[in-house]
Amino acid sequence: MNNVDENPSDHINVEEAALIPSAAVDPEPEAATLAFVAGEADAGARLDAFLAARVAGVSRTRLKHAIEDGDVLVAGHTAEKGSYKLRAGEAVELEMPAPPASNFAPEEIPLSIIYEDDSLVVLDKPAGLVVHPAAGIASGTLANALAFHFQQLSTHAGALRPGIVHRLDRDTSGLMVVAKTASAHEHLADQFRAREVFKSYVALAHGRVTDESGRIEEPLARDPRQRTRMAIVRGGRPALSLYRVRRPYERFTLLDVQIKTGRTHQIRVHLAHLKHPVVGDKVYNGGRDTTIADVRVRAAIRAMGRQFLHAERLGFRHPQTGDALNFDAPLPAELSRMLEALE
Repeated sequence: MNNVDENPSDHINVEEAALIPSAAVDPEPEAATLAFVAGEADAGARLDAFLAARVAGVSRTRLKHAIEDGDVLVAGHTAEKGSYKLRAGEAVELEMPAPPASNFAPEEIPLSIIYEDDSLVVLDKPAGLVVHPAAGIASGTLANALAFHFQQLSTHAGALRPGIVHRLDRDTSGLMVVAKTASAHEHLADQFRAREVFKSYVALAHGRVTDESGRIEEPLARDPRQRTRMAIVRGGRPALSLYRVRRPYERFTLLDVQIKTGRTHQIRVHLAHLKHPVVGDKVYNGGRDTTIADVRVRAAIRAMGRQFLHAERLGFRHPQTGDALNFDAPLPAELSRMLEALE
């Protein structure tokens, strides 16, 4: 009989992930990686049962979805099924939302609402706004603002992530959909999981992209050498980005990037892999911003104060009516000024 350790004292509460040495928390705290090693007693145990026995505060349904979404690695490779039988000594990694802060209060932070009805809200998130509280960030987040502005929001993702269906990086602006009801949340999450949601970003990349269009299909995981970063890792989580040149500049390229998956930092890592990193990205562009000879352009990047990445278009089916909804968000002023500096 397969032996899975069910001792509650060995459970890891995902909300305490930041206290665990094996957890790697992103500097924009959006996701945490929980790491385990299967012992001799775990040989032959199902992967889903192994995780359920070790991660408290997370339902089996969420664990099942995490496996299906490619958010679980076994021995450095994406797990395909919850029924996978573990071998002794295999490393298991689970990426989950970052641990929330313990104190949470509504805050009067302005929001740019694009659309609202009884089921959902579509908003235009500004750069610099973290989506939800996490370790070290207890206030000033989009979640705090949502709790202030709306009487009813889904708690499907937890009370500290009201209505949050998906996320954007702190320094990425643009469209997000927020669920007001549990049923809307589940329906929208299913669309994201099935890759039915249309998500298109505009990015300014270093260098001239010679191909008018292309696809980047490279697996992503935590960088083994620098765990606060993401990287292209063989056996990592599947990730697909499609790009098209919107406008070439002398030493830059404005791109439309459609993502079919929603991995952490996906566009930023994928474009850096092509040697065309996002302008203003302090994590993945290897200091390219500081190598620009044109003093005026270099000053414009500093004045921008963020990465040039904007979630411009979002499309999905309404969770109640099934109608197709499509939204657009114009470039923020600081990004428009950056493009003016390239003229």
